[in-house]
Amino acid sequence: MVERTPILDFLTYFFLILGVVIVGFPVLYTIIAATLPLEDVSKVPMPFMFGDQFLVNIKAAWEKGNLGTQILNSFIMATGITIGKITVSLLGAFSIVYFDYKFRVIAFISVFCTLMLPVEVRILPTYEMAAVNFLEPVNYLVNLFSNVELELEWNLLDSYTGLILPLIASATCTFLFRQFFLTVPEELCEAAKMDGASPMTFLRKILIPLSKTNIAALVVIEFVYGYNQYLWPLLITTNPKMITAVIGLQNLIPQADDIPEWNIALAAALLVMLPPILVVLFMQRWFIKGLVDAEK
Repeated sequence: MVERTPILDFLTYFFLILGVVIVGFPVLYTIIAATLPLEDVSKVPMPFMFGDQFLVNIKAAWEKGNLGTQILNSFIMATGITIGKITVSLLGAFSIVYFDYKFRVIAFISVFCTLMLPVEVRILPTYEMAAVNFLEPVNYLVNLFSNVELELEWNLLDSYTGLILPLIASATCTFLFRQFFLTVPEELCEAAKMDGASPMTFLRKILIPLSKTNIAALVVIEFVYGYNQYLWPLLITTNPKMITAVIGLQNLIPQADDIPEWNIALAAALLVMLPPILVVLFMQRWFIKGLVDAEK
């Protein structure tokens, strides 16, 4: 047991407050800048006092950056990635733990090894697959057996499917679900078999309810991960209507020859960071419980 002393208490609070200041100062700076007019933001140093232009800057950022469509795209992408990752990982871990088939250990090791391959490493082959015309075989067969010149085209570029599908595989989620399933007593599985429950019934009525805190924690992690994606949406989207919020925010950053409207750019940053903050706040209790508790 750690003995409490005045010196230890002082050091504890000192480092906690220091951490809060380091993390919170950029956010506070952003909020202050978003309330100031352009002439005040352009001063060096910038006045560290709240202004009265917050709603004006928010409205200008919303209209100039088309943030409504972009935030919606990011929300749909993050939600799809979250649901896809959890579903695929849950089924994969369930298969690895509860089904006895050949090479299942090799399958798990193969999945686990993909942790060493981030999106940036496999970005080019993933893009090549997404850009393939899936209707090319149909065009070839029609052109081969008829005189009709058919040129149908369908790929994953500039689509929600293209934004979501390549990112739904997760070795981390699969590993976490597998480790949790290994802690579930075997008696539950045996009792389900005696009651005549099918494997999917066992998954739906027993394993998923037991995993709800883990799922809640993963929802927060994967939503923030999906919402903050930059490289993949930048590569796969060319249509302005499919641009995500992070890319749209980058486009609002003043360039060398632009008017330095940092107040508008930072107001846009506040709007862009709002959805993940709300998800974290709403799921905070379940997130912490999923990280520290193990429901049985």
